[in-house]
Amino acid sequence: MKLRDLTEMTIPQLKEKLAELQSDYAELRFQRVSQPLDNPLRLRVLRRDIARAKTLLKEYEMGKRKAPGQ
Repeated sequence: MKLRDLTEMTIPQLKEKLAELQSDYAELRFQRVSQPLDNPLRLRVLRRDIARAKTLLKEYEMGKRKAPGQ
């Protein structure tokens, strides 16, 4: 997911997306234990997307970036 896609989301949408990404990441980690993953790089991509979303939320909280619609 590109940063541009995340910056276009409102704060509630961003929080919802973050929760979705975190659940997908946890699910893939459990699958990895039981069987080999089809695409192991997906874990890295999800981890980076989670970091991007958390960074944006923190910037909105600190006032360094204005959330869309505000």
